[in-house]
Amino acid sequence: MKYAVIRMKGKQYKVAEGDELLVGKLAPEDELEPEVLLKVSAGEASIGQPVLSKAKVNLEVMGEEKGKKLHVFKYKSKSRYRRKLGFRPVFTRVKVKGIK
Repeated sequence: MKYAVIRMKGKQYKVAEGDELLVGKLAPEDELEPEVLLKVSAGEASIGQPVLSKAKVNLEVMGEEKGKKLHVFKYKSKSRYRRKLGFRPVFTRVKVKGIK
């Protein structure tokens, strides 16, 4: 099985060819060249220290979508202060085209 561990926007993801994943919203000027931290192919693992310079993961943007609603509740005791706020974060769906 061929897979890799990549880092995008400060988070790490384990990906294989054909996988789709949700990452934080990408601006049009953001690059789709993630840092490859680990690559495994045919049972052999290559580990970067901290990244692999020769390994590449090709990504394709599928579109944007909203995530589940998150609720934020602020509360202070004995002062009648309560605030409820909800929002839906925007994610970018990315498809892994290949691992080289």
